[in-house]
Amino acid sequence: MKTWTLLSFFILALAFFSCNPREAPKQAFSVEGIPSSPDYTKLEHWSAHPDKKDLADTVPRDLAALPLVADRELKADVFFIHPTTFRGEQEWNAALEDDVVNNRTDNLAIKHQASIFNAAGRVFAPRYRQMVLGGFYSEDKASMMKAVEVAYEDVKGAFEHYLENYNHGRPIILASHSQGTVHGIRLVKEFFDGKDLQDKLVCAYLIGWPIRQDTFKSIPVCNEPSQTGCVVGWCSWKKGKIPGEAFKGFYDDALVVNPINWKADGSYASKEMHKGLVGIDYKKIKDQQVDAQAHEGILWVSRPLPFVQGANYHIGDLNIFWLDVRKNSLERLQAFLDVEGSESKNN
Repeated sequence: MKTWTLLSFFILALAFFSCNPREAPKQAFSVEGIPSSPDYTKLEHWSAHPDKKDLADTVPRDLAALPLVADRELKADVFFIHPTTFRGEQEWNAALEDDVVNNRTDNLAIKHQASIFNAAGRVFAPRYRQMVLGGFYSEDKASMMKAVEVAYEDVKGAFEHYLENYNHGRPIILASHSQGTVHGIRLVKEFFDGKDLQDKLVCAYLIGWPIRQDTFKSIPVCNEPSQTGCVVGWCSWKKGKIPGEAFKGFYDDALVVNPINWKADGSYASKEMHKGLVGIDYKKIKDQQVDAQAHEGILWVSRPLPFVQGANYHIGDLNIFWLDVRKNSLERLQAFLDVEGSESKNN
């Protein structure tokens, strides 16, 4: 990785997780300390998978009356990479058999984030040997990056397993948050950007980590709600807040797609356009709660009381716009299928 990536990975994490500080592992990363690798032929190594019942299949109470689409009827697949849920203090990477971590992943990231996309596609979300939360604070950057590499190799392996065994030419929605987006950026570059698989990309929702405008060579930034084959991203902050000195340069040239109007041109989106957030109780959808506008590489959001505290809304990047993202994933998928169907008729 380039130097700026190393430094941004370290310092951005300090700010993102400053509301819940954790000590970094005291010992250096060692190969002997790496947990056993996953076997993605086993369903227990997936947080979400079409062949098992999981929390990615759920919807908030306000949507419970809607008919659920059977997985076999869904026209696309969703590959979701969850954020950090490992909060240990000794190990650099999570063990896949850690029930505490798995329960936290399932009940937070999968239930609240991955479920957004269950109307658009079959949801695949691998468990992976994620780097521990405290690793983001470590001054031992060499160990930190080795731990990140372990995590990415799992994500990559899961995606390769998915491609070989389940995709069969289906459209793909890639979605991620926080540490998941660190890995998601690499996955898009390695498998989609300028590659044959790019033709199957509906959209990459890479949320909660700054992505520079020139990150991808062939994949554009989305600037229309029905645009396909493009990438969206944002990092949510309290409206009017200027990130502190620790963030100097981090958000320079970062792409920001407004998740209310789905524009990347910096235009303002009013509360009246906001389709709905989902709170921590995962019951009600509340619409017209926030407005949003891009500002110098971040997304300014009016405070969605009482959902988040402080000025950094990182934890609510997706929940604040839960229904906005859900409906947008369906709109982009329909646009993709329309073009694909038209091309099939002409051939």
